[in-house]
Amino acid sequence: MVNIGYHAAKIQGNFLRSIYKSSLSNLVSFPIAQERQVPIKVYALSCERDLPEQVASLRSFLRYVGIPKTFTIMSDGSYTEESIKLLRRVHPCVDVQLLTKFQRDDLPQSVYEYASQQAMGKKLAALMSIPIEESTLYTDSDILFFPGASDLAELASASEDVNTYYLPDCKSSFDKRLIYEDIEQQNPINAGFILFKKALDWDVSVQRLASLKEPPNYFSEQTIVNLTIKLNQGKALSKEKYIMSVDDQFMYPDKFATKQIAMRHYVSDIRHKFWQSVFF
Repeated sequence: MVNIGYHAAKIQGNFLRSIYKSSLSNLVSFPIAQERQVPIKVYALSCERDLPEQVASLRSFLRYVGIPKTFTIMSDGSYTEESIKLLRRVHPCVDVQLLTKFQRDDLPQSVYEYASQQAMGKKLAALMSIPIEESTLYTDSDILFFPGASDLAELASASEDVNTYYLPDCKSSFDKRLIYEDIEQQNPINAGFILFKKALDWDVSVQRLASLKEPPNYFSEQTIVNLTIKLNQGKALSKEKYIMSVDDQFMYPDKFATKQIAMRHYVSDIRHKFWQSVFF
């Protein structure tokens, strides 16, 4: 039996994305009603393919969280000059940097090799290169922020809090070669949204990467992030406000999009729902 609701949502999502993409040059000039300054630096890694999502995610952050000290978009190298100019037009806080120039020059060789082979290796290099001197957020481009994100502004402002906060994942997506004990697979962490309050020690997990006898795969990056945050005693964000779920994948509506949530990560299984909620 054909799931009409699911297919209708997919068609609607593709249509809304095409409209948004074709309107980008005008959309980025629309003013964002926000005056709240937030003591946080934000970083995102994205590419030309995801330009519409990156613009929408950025605008939703400014609208619902506030104006950060900086919002740095790390380009994987595919952004055109025109797209870079467009991203900078969204707000004066926005900067765009080429990842190869942004990434540190003292990362382990295994990380550079992974980055040269796969997109997720580039993401690992980006995460390990982010300077952490104060509240710092990494966010994927397929994340939308909602009215409840004022909670994130408060969390970023709590200067006495030095915990790293992570987004609990809804399923395990690991490179099992990097998992040495079963307990390391429990309470999986999604690597698409991390609030840093202090620099992390990556040594133990990256040593496992270096010990692989075969090349790392798509899930190696998330596994390393999962291990690192747990070894650094990270704290989970509220599952009720910070949404990582695909439970509504085959339904028509976005059942999680409410004024109470802070954000939702629209991973590939539910990417079409990103566009149902972009004008929330």
